[in-house]
Amino acid sequence: MSAARYAWSIPGFPVERPGADPTTPEIWCYADRYSYLPGDEVALSVHTTAPSYDVRVLRDGADPVEVWSASDLPGVAHPTPTDAYAVGCRWPVALRIPVDPAWSSGFYLVVVGTEVDGRRHEREGFFVVRAPRPTSDIALVLTTGTLAAYNDWGGANHYRGLGDDPYVDVPAPVLSSRRPVARGMLRLPEGAPRNANPATPGPGYRPRHPTYEWAITHGYSRHHSDAFWATYERPFVVWAERNGYALDHLTQQDLHDDPSALDGYRCAVFVGHDEYWTWEMRDVVDRFVDRGGHLARFAGNYVWQVRLDEEGRQICYKDPSLDPLRATEPERVTTTWDAPFIGRPAAQTMGLTGLGGAYARYGATTPRSSGGYTVYRPDHWALAGTDLFYGDVFGAAPVCVAAFEVDGVDYTFRHGLPYATGSDGAPEDLVIVAMTPAVLGETDRWGGEVPIGAPIEEMRHLVAAVWGDEVPGRFKTGYGAGMVATFRRGEGEVFNAGTTEWVSGLIHNDPFTEQITHNVLRRFTGRQEDR
Repeated sequence: MSAARYAWSIPGFPVERPGADPTTPEIWCYADRYSYLPGDEVALSVHTTAPSYDVRVLRDGADPVEVWSASDLPGVAHPTPTDAYAVGCRWPVALRIPVDPAWSSGFYLVVVGTEVDGRRHEREGFFVVRAPRPTSDIALVLTTGTLAAYNDWGGANHYRGLGDDPYVDVPAPVLSSRRPVARGMLRLPEGAPRNANPATPGPGYRPRHPTYEWAITHGYSRHHSDAFWATYERPFVVWAERNGYALDHLTQQDLHDDPSALDGYRCAVFVGHDEYWTWEMRDVVDRFVDRGGHLARFAGNYVWQVRLDEEGRQICYKDPSLDPLRATEPERVTTTWDAPFIGRPAAQTMGLTGLGGAYARYGATTPRSSGGYTVYRPDHWALAGTDLFYGDVFGAAPVCVAAFEVDGVDYTFRHGLPYATGSDGAPEDLVIVAMTPAVLGETDRWGGEVPIGAPIEEMRHLVAAVWGDEVPGRFKTGYGAGMVATFRRGEGEVFNAGTTEWVSGLIHNDPFTEQITHNVLRRFTGRQEDR
């Protein structure tokens, strides 16, 4: 929901845009769309200060394969609007890449590079190849809404970048996809830290944010680990492909544009950080599940409604009073889904909501919690074959599957078992399988002397802006929980891991996280056999 503020708002993080660093050769690219069908052409725009450059296209995954390349292309530096983050870069198309019908559905990394004074300089773009008709039971839907929100290339995103005061974060409400992606969101070196603190501190803890420290040291975007492929979907794809799961790829933009995007699939999968959704995207997912589809969400932080304008730009004001539609179409206002005037609580689609959990094991939020999930319903189908008992913890630190941003609902306990109260729109049949403590944000105990990554004041401001004087009691303490939960909707079923860091368990081969992931995918595709 938020990213580092206060001490981390001072200048120092690299902001990518032409002319930002005159000592470094520049090269960037972007495609004109997020996804393509076989037979389409990818229109690639490229800006570089070098006299020539080369391009490689790789289908990324467990075994990356180069599928196209070109070299000795003439380099051109183009004028770029100062507000390219909002209006797009407007660079001309440099080359067109034909999407070969033989290319399978997947994520295609575009690497543009040049050599200057014997040193290699590279940056990345991407596109997704959709299958014209399902070739797998599983559709992996890439979280392009969250990518757009956190991408700060050009100087701004939905969190910061506007205004002159470096200590005050002023977000941009309108963001264009016609610009490069910030460094680190598409490709990262092995071992880059994640948004969870793997070490459990002793007394006298002062918050640390390893990802921000790493970013400023190595020249990556401060938001590189907050969103998208390199941190989230890619590790899942690597794990899935190595375990024999075939995945068709599409994007949230495809859901928005094509109401039939999920037709023919048995299971739709979301991984990592799927924070931003349009009304139309939710419609597609709800219809899919109602008609018998299965939704496997290995993700967390389901919070914001956004809109896309006629140019495909993403709009999100967050504070409802700032949205021009507040008076005329309140249900389409770009703020939290749980706002009463929207009338569509997040939990109706996902079973959980980001406002029911928020943060865990991140900075000063539950810094000494287990980092894993505590089991409450060991006999649930999702835990079959795990050998987990009531009260056991899986995915604990240093793995930290229940960390960074987590989702939950308002709940109560009866006879040692958690139950949703339903006060926030949670389904009546929601089954809470496992939980972890969470808080709405960090409380500053250090008088502004140390970085605060998720200040609770931001969340309190949001809640006040949405509910006014009628703030629900569930927000009064600032405490919540991350949850693993399931429920049925119509003819279909939803599994929600309720955490952005589920994939960390797959990266670290945590046997419990892996077995649960197998259980979900096998049940939701009808493949119940053991491997």
